[in-house]
Amino acid sequence: MIASTNKLAPPQPIRQQLKRGSVSLQLHDSLRERILDLDLEPGQALSRAEIAAEYRVSLTPVRDALIKLEEEGLIDTFPQSKTEVSKIDIEHAQETHFLRLSLELEIVRRIAAKRDPALTATARSILAQQVVARDTGDLDAFARLDRSFHLALYEAGGMEKLYGLIDARSGHIDRLRKLNLPDPGKIQSILDCHTRILDAIEAGDTDAACAALREHLSGTLAMANTIRDRNPQYF
Repeated sequence: MIASTNKLAPPQPIRQQLKRGSVSLQLHDSLRERILDLDLEPGQALSRAEIAAEYRVSLTPVRDALIKLEEEGLIDTFPQSKTEVSKIDIEHAQETHFLRLSLELEIVRRIAAKRDPALTATARSILAQQVVARDTGDLDAFARLDRSFHLALYEAGGMEKLYGLIDARSGHIDRLRKLNLPDPGKIQSILDCHTRILDAIEAGDTDAACAALREHLSGTLAMANTIRDRNPQYF
């Protein structure tokens, strides 16, 4: 597998025996994570040749990975000119938020109605890991665990296949959240909301679970204009 990459840890070479499709998928996942982590910044030019050299692969999986990233709205390709990481699109983030909130509210209702503690066990474990990430100051890990927390809810609600649909559309809002994460009180707010969501689900309190989820998912978008004003180069 491709190792997670960032500025401190260069990517490990992909093993030559992997099938082309597998290499393309791994390359896509690695580049996508770097885009969401803002390691590859909005507006940054991408060179196919440089990516191929960095990951020690041919140009074919690079092309396939970039096509998928473009479909997800994370890169822009200008024919005969350049390929670059897309700027953050607030309108796209708002549309994704509407879709995600609608789905997750229904998922939370379903889980809460069952009142089965086993359904929240994975999310509880992830929440504990987020506390560790907070305490160690690992914001990248904290952001990845936040996505894992929500995936655990989809799985608990039997809707894990829908998570892929949401995740593929979430690049813009995830990057907004990344920029919002260092703000004072933001991490604690996320932990508090996650705790309240799980507590309410386990108590069978659908209204409280939905209220906590709505507060959690809406927090960053409420700050979108402020985030843009602080980081105009990313928009």
